Amino acid sequence: MPVYELDFNDFDTNEYILIGIHTTLNDYKLAYLLNGILNSLFKKANYCLDIKSKNDVKTSFSVYEYLNLKSDHNWFLINNVSKHKIKSEEIGLFTENTVTNYLVPEKKKVDYFIKIEGDFECTFIENAINKIKQIPQVITSYQIEVDTLKSKDFLIF
Repeated sequence: MPVYELDFNDFDTNEYILIGIHTTLNDYKLAYLLNGILNSLFKKANYCLDIKSKNDVKTSFSVYEYLNLKSDHNWFLINNVSKHKIKSEEIGLFTENTVTNYLVPEKKKVDYFIKIEGDFECTFIENAINKIKQIPQVITSYQIEVDTLKSKDFLIF
């Protein structure tokens, strides 16, 4: 029986841009502020990105989506950081440990990603990044080269 292999690059038919955002805001507050400044309609998605880590811990990353039917641009606001508490079996003062997992581990300083699917011009992305930087609670935002990421497969959904 022949063996067939699938390559993730075969499924990567959509072009997308990735924007990194550094902020201390909660995801719902950032989505609200982005809606105001970008004239978008980010809504909490009916799903989360669930990833099982090496030690069999299921990690969930929240997703907000804005499906723009007028311009064929789909926007996704994705949390890069997931923190959860684990109770240790040791007896003592500190019985709970906080475990931090990252969707894209090589970008640990990025708090959120905006994934924009579709065909657009370079000025469109520059304008969006400049508008995001105008939010007072956002430290910085910038475009991330997707080809340089080792774990870009987590962004396929």
